[in-house]
Amino acid sequence: MSEESMSSGMYFEDFEVGQTFKSVARTVTETDVVMFSGVSGDFNPLHTDAEFAGKTPFGQRIAHGLLGLSIASGLIARTGILDGTVMAFREVESWKFSKPILFGDTIHVRLEVSSLKAMRRLGGGLVKINVHVVNQNGDKTQTGVWSVLMKSRDAE
Repeated sequence: MSEESMSSGMYFEDFEVGQTFKSVARTVTETDVVMFSGVSGDFNPLHTDAEFAGKTPFGQRIAHGLLGLSIASGLIARTGILDGTVMAFREVESWKFSKPILFGDTIHVRLEVSSLKAMRRLGGGLVKINVHVVNQNGDKTQTGVWSVLMKSRDAE
């Protein structure tokens, strides 16, 4: 099977400023938090100790902010726009953790292309995407800008 036939994502030329995408949704579970604690080594009681977390302003355990960012990455991957055509994940800018992600929250990601820059010598172009992680109530829990280097059709 050739590489071309394996690429189902969008190419640099397929993106337009203002274009929007929405991912599927996913519920964040206690298991997700426990597993992320083990992988990251972050066992902060805000995430892992119900008694401790109950005395915080949140009143309960919350998911790690970086777990939310990681899940957002997976949800973006599930949109298919990057499948086989992303060359590099270049940057996360101005990432803001606005509201906590609670155990049981169902989140999805809204994306909007904010800028495009051709980078022909690299065989593609830089796509900047405004990313919003949104919970089941429509609240933005995390926001920021991702820069991804996408293949050009001409480079295939």
